Amino acid sequence: MTAFSPSLRQLRFLVALDAERHFGRAAAVMGVGQSTLSAGISELERLVGVVLVERTKRSLRFTEVGEAFVARARSLVNAADELTEFASTAAEPLTGPLRLGIIPTVAPFLLPRILAPIRTAFPALVLYLREQTSEAACTALQRGMLDALILALPYDCGRIEHEEILRDPLVLAAPRGALPPVPDPQSLLLLEEGHCLNEHGLIACGVPRVRSAAMVASSLQTLIELVEAGLGTMFLPRMAIDAGLLKGRAIDTMKLSPGAERQIVLAWRAGSARRDEFRLLARKLREAVSNGVPAATEPA
Repeated sequence: MTAFSPSLRQLRFLVALDAERHFGRAAAVMGVGQSTLSAGISELERLVGVVLVERTKRSLRFTEVGEAFVARARSLVNAADELTEFASTAAEPLTGPLRLGIIPTVAPFLLPRILAPIRTAFPALVLYLREQTSEAACTALQRGMLDALILALPYDCGRIEHEEILRDPLVLAAPRGALPPVPDPQSLLLLEEGHCLNEHGLIACGVPRVRSAAMVASSLQTLIELVEAGLGTMFLPRMAIDAGLLKGRAIDTMKLSPGAERQIVLAWRAGSARRDEFRLLARKLREAVSNGVPAATEPA
């Protein structure tokens, strides 16, 4: 048994290096010099008696033991952060920093409706927003790089708890006068891998997973340009239409099956010490959405 236990600071160094896979970037995240971070990890390896990171001049690689070790280190770091957050917010909830992720197919349509009410309700909350695909955001949540996440379900985000904010129906959008009677997998234009909207639409329509779409894009706005140009059809969330995304466009929309919808939720890691805070935040988000007025009401 080693005479000394690793320090929390050393474990934070290792977790940051795992997230960034680069000593310089990890040092910047931790607010220290690269030599300080490198020395801290070397001392950690000396304490535990195993090599965790193999280094070369141009790259680094976690060893097999290092991968297992950093997963456990991340759990300890997350637990320490949650303990600190629990103590700091016990007297007053939703104060201090909150790292909130949000997916791109929700962010531009939901944020204008919720940011002002949240600032009013929780003036001491310091919100750090990060827009990411569902895949990247769920990874960041599980690694402790995000505290909570606004996500669209169903989606496998690992061990999470969640509270619903709203239900968002999906429609099929096609060039003006070219709506098909049923969705055609061959004409579908999809978002790039990592966006959950593709899966929601395909599942709702009973369409098999499209392995090779005719075209893919990184945003709904780009897909709309392609649809209007007559290049195919796409799935579109109702909240995007309500926000006016199709205003003035030569695009028709068609309702899908009654169950074709996304569940927009606030999600957090299962067992988080801040679950009561997040439930309070979710209630405020629901209120903000229900009290808000959509920017447009084009029929689907």
